[in-house]
Amino acid sequence: MLNENVKKLLKENMWDLATCSAGVPNAVPVAFKDVTDDGKLVVGDVFLDTTLRNLAGRIAIFVYDAKTLEGYQIRGTAEHVADGPVVATFKAMVEQMFQGAATAKGALIITPETVVVTMPGAENKKVL
Repeated sequence: MLNENVKKLLKENMWDLATCSAGVPNAVPVAFKDVTDDGKLVVGDVFLDTTLRNLAGRIAIFVYDAKTLEGYQIRGTAEHVADGPVVATFKAMVEQMFQGAATAKGALIITPETVVVTMPGAENKKVL
């Protein structure tokens, strides 16, 4: 599902998450994130209150390189987890960065279903 170009971009850049509920969209940038070996996307839940309320299991992620304009929209399903090794990893990461002033409350585990090219050119809107 996620080819090497998409994985590289996901690992090297911030992501924007998008959700919608009752016709009201929400978008949020995330920095606490990772790509697992099995191709899932994980996001640390630090400030995701509106995102979680809007989630309804569906989510879109946008990642891009502002210099090259390479970009992808990834649509899929998301599950929130409140404990386990993924959450422990994000808690440690966030607490270190914010020197204990914030922590991760959980994590989103996202299963990609569709990847769409968003960069200018002939490949634009191509589904990978």
